[in-house]
Amino acid sequence: MGGTRWRTILSGVWRSIAVWAVSTVTMLVLAGALPDFQIQSDNGDSATRIAITAAAGAGVFGLLSSLVWPLLVRALLLVPALVLGLLVFFLNGSLLLIALRINPSGRGEAAPETAVVVAAVMSAVASATGAALAVRDDDAYRRRLYRLADRRRRRADGRPGPSTPGAVFLQLDGVGRDVLEEAVAKGLMPTVAEWLGGGQGVRQGPTHRLTPWRTDWSSQTGASQLGILHGTNHDIPAFRWYEKDSREVMVCNRPTSAAELQRRAIEHTGDGGLLTVDGASRGNLFSGGADQLALVLSMAARRGRENRSRAGYFAYFSDPANAVRTAMSFIAEVFREIGQSTRSRIRRQRPRVNRGGLYPFIRAFATVVERDVVVAAVIGDMLAGRNAVYADLVAYDEVAHHSGPRGRDTEKVLERLDRSLALIAKVAEHAPRAYRIVVLSDHGQSPGETFLTRYGLTLGNLVRAGCGLPVPRKAQRTHSGAEARATVRAALRRPVEEGGEQHRLARRSSEPIVLASGNLGLVSFPDVPHRMSREEIDRRHPALLATLANHPGVGFVLVRSEEYGGLVLGAMGAEVPVDELSDEHPGPLADFGPGAADAVRRTHGFPHTADIMVNSAYDPAEGEVLAFEEQIGSHGGLGGAQGHPFLLSPMAFSAPVEDGAELAGAEQVHRVLRRWLRECDGPQVPLTPAERPDESERASQSGSQAA
Repeated sequence: MGGTRWRTILSGVWRSIAVWAVSTVTMLVLAGALPDFQIQSDNGDSATRIAITAAAGAGVFGLLSSLVWPLLVRALLLVPALVLGLLVFFLNGSLLLIALRINPSGRGEAAPETAVVVAAVMSAVASATGAALAVRDDDAYRRRLYRLADRRRRRADGRPGPSTPGAVFLQLDGVGRDVLEEAVAKGLMPTVAEWLGGGQGVRQGPTHRLTPWRTDWSSQTGASQLGILHGTNHDIPAFRWYEKDSREVMVCNRPTSAAELQRRAIEHTGDGGLLTVDGASRGNLFSGGADQLALVLSMAARRGRENRSRAGYFAYFSDPANAVRTAMSFIAEVFREIGQSTRSRIRRQRPRVNRGGLYPFIRAFATVVERDVVVAAVIGDMLAGRNAVYADLVAYDEVAHHSGPRGRDTEKVLERLDRSLALIAKVAEHAPRAYRIVVLSDHGQSPGETFLTRYGLTLGNLVRAGCGLPVPRKAQRTHSGAEARATVRAALRRPVEEGGEQHRLARRSSEPIVLASGNLGLVSFPDVPHRMSREEIDRRHPALLATLANHPGVGFVLVRSEEYGGLVLGAMGAEVPVDELSDEHPGPLADFGPGAADAVRRTHGFPHTADIMVNSAYDPAEGEVLAFEEQIGSHGGLGGAQGHPFLLSPMAFSAPVEDGAELAGAEQVHRVLRRWLRECDGPQVPLTPAERPDESERASQSGSQAA
């Protein structure tokens, strides 16, 4: 035992010396390459003197980085996240200037801008060297992970590690089942292929099963993730919608709206969420009831110390090398997007949308910064032995909106996501408890050009024409509502605006508010306090419903009828009450596949369903829809791959559904995940109010048994 302890100490000392030596050499090289950075006097010094100066400077810089850096980052937790990421470089350069100033040799100076570069390079080299040496020594690597896990766990509650397994739920945002299967077949996702039993080398049996599931009509992250994490997505008709009672536009990726939707879900179910028992929520729209939060949008509107949604940044940026590595990848991703969009324009690819402005930076945030911070947070959660972790990786969804669901751009993203899965799986082997990793998606994406590109006008202008209102000669484009854009705004503490001035003006008049959620459109008349009926709409605008239902870019229209209740309108005068629709008699929903009738019927019953719900046309042969937003890969309505995500679960869990049964709706996915948590941790996962038998029912059962 004593010998092992001494070997551990000597191994640590050896790695520290090696990192120090490499840092010294790095400083010498930089001093020779950069004119504004020197570690010798103006009169010149001997080689030995210069080497001693470099060694002393590297040593002092290393100590300051280890001791002072974590304190600085923790003090800046309330600074907006992206500002902190940029500030990291200046803080790191300041530490180097201090190290040169207090260098025992009395030598060394650098211009401030040069100090930033030198500090970044030295941090990256030192981190890479330390990691490489630790990984080469498997025993040391394993001991380091266990020590870190034990320290975090004891700091949290002082208890030993649990013997039951934990669960990690990783959401690959927007990756449809078809895209996942194609990526595995092409060899783009070897980790997933190995789990499914199709990896390279010695063929092993599958460790995971792939289960398709079907979304609700609103096939977007807000509806799906609220249902998965909180057990209900009742009254979520779309990604954005107008509420007449409050006269507000609700937007799923707006922090204030997300907080309100989460509050309503908890009130509706009487339960805090999937992650209430020692859970962590990372990169999500909603918290799921977790105590540990990072990049959670429903918490982003809070202020002060009680807001811990930025705590994940401390865990990530406490190592300055992380900031350097992420920044380099961020810059590379910006140039990669510029190159890809330029190539798309030169080749005149169709369909295509505008990818200029800030989009390259938003894409880089989603595919680099958000991914790195979330993956690091998940790794920290596993090393801390948390019971349940749910994390959303939005990279694919953001790129696919602008590049399309398939192609070189998205394939590269899928490859990097698979490497993240491999890293998390590797860390799980060294965690203080066993972990079962579940990978799932919240929706897919359907390709197709935009409604504006195909017909030269937006849905809003088509509605205005049907109302007899003037139509602008130049159509205004509808911005994409992708999740990453709101995450960036939340990180910068900037409010998410959704055409606010236009909506405020519309509320004062009888003009309709037209909102887009992928290929789903919503039309509301703000001067009427209730949901208008088909008869009321016809009296006010006799041509509107016929204009919409008969347009070639519209698949079907849902309205409320005073005579029939819900009514689905289609081309050529088709009218079918929703209560008469079914998979056997789909009416205007024939092209949209099984489950479409149930999805439309359910949405019709929501309190905040719009006066008119418009779903774009769908081409079953090509799998294409027409987005009402500026997206060539879209989701939000019915039609194609957008409604068919996947659930990839370990064989150790019970089957999600019985053979032949369909997993339909996010609420059912929630029940499956909760059941799996109960299989992991047993009685610690409480029953929800919906799962508890009624008191009177139990009393009658006990009475009948007594009789």
